[in-house]
Amino acid sequence: MIKCKIKDIVTLSTATLVPKQGVAYHLYSLPSYDEGKQREEVMGENILSNKFIVPDKCILFNKLNVRFKRVWRIDNTDNNKLASTEFLPLIVDEDKVDFQYCYYLLISDSITKYLSGQNANTSGSHKRISPDDFLNIDITLPEMEEQKRIGLFLSSIDKKIDVNHAINQNLEALAKQLYDYWFVQFDFPNEEGNPYKSSGGKMVWNDKLKREIPEGWEVKPLKEICTVKDGTHDSPKPQNEGLPLITSKHLLPSGLDFKNAYLISKEDFEAINKRSKVEQYDILFSMIGTIGNMYFVDEKQINFAIKNMALIKTSEIEGLMYYILYNLGAVDYIRYENNALSGSIQKFLSLDAMRNIPVLYNESILSLYNEKVRHYQELYDSNNKENKQLTKQRDELLPLLMNGQVTIE
Repeated sequence: MIKCKIKDIVTLSTATLVPKQGVAYHLYSLPSYDEGKQREEVMGENILSNKFIVPDKCILFNKLNVRFKRVWRIDNTDNNKLASTEFLPLIVDEDKVDFQYCYYLLISDSITKYLSGQNANTSGSHKRISPDDFLNIDITLPEMEEQKRIGLFLSSIDKKIDVNHAINQNLEALAKQLYDYWFVQFDFPNEEGNPYKSSGGKMVWNDKLKREIPEGWEVKPLKEICTVKDGTHDSPKPQNEGLPLITSKHLLPSGLDFKNAYLISKEDFEAINKRSKVEQYDILFSMIGTIGNMYFVDEKQINFAIKNMALIKTSEIEGLMYYILYNLGAVDYIRYENNALSGSIQKFLSLDAMRNIPVLYNESILSLYNEKVRHYQELYDSNNKENKQLTKQRDELLPLLMNGQVTIE
């Protein structure tokens, strides 16, 4: 075992750049990490401050709120890569440490716990670590061969998680494409199995939707198709221990952010759940901030309450949730005709407006659509389940591998 400091195995790269107008950049930011770990593609004129130049192979370690572990592995030769100055760009000395092992070392709980007590800025929710505190942390490294085994094993788990995530993105795209084909272009199969509108199917004008729809189709308010409730609008006092309260800010494309959820007392939790229990519903819908963010409730085994989100129960009609998900995703909430958006500081969709959103409805076509996309959802759910198991396995093994309690043959 080799004893050293983090500064002995990495070099902090501090070169910055003033973004140029008319140049496209790949931007690694804290928000883009939170929203599915997908970097942003941004034009220089829309980047308002200097950014770090990202080396082709490096680790971006977040210095803001380090306990949330927003650590990015970069290994590509793309031009114009930039990072927020809330990251520390670290070039790994691969003569001394395996690149993958170094990444897992830096996200280990022992490093996180140490840094959480060494914040240079202790103001509220914006706590930053000092680069010197970080670089001077004492570490112990196993021999290089052991590092490579550990790095390869843990990165193989992460690669499988990434593959499953990519498959799920494709499944969502397929279901959305079919939705657009059937319910936007109206080329669902007619009685002869041909595309309805393209084959001359009759269309009629609908005043509620301000568009033509197939003859014989209905337009119903959402509340007539499924049950819609909301969570609390109160602000229960957060505490260090308790039960999770999920708000719209915790509803991410990658899932529900339980790690950063507010913790509230059992009494506050029960008061919220008297109004609407999450486990009885299918879809969460953000009613404030980024209005229209949605998520299938697949964590029904987890006790959590919600704030400023709607709960939509689609189970009254078999398989309806797929259609409702994409239908609500297509609504232009900014231009909603009933002027549902209100609030001078932050836009908010009222529960009454939510319940009265007009929904195009044809039971037989909806049933056929949901039958088509059902196997997409089954595979999606299977991949999600596997990813949760793999994540749990990785997180449990990481500290054991780092401290030598477990070895890889």
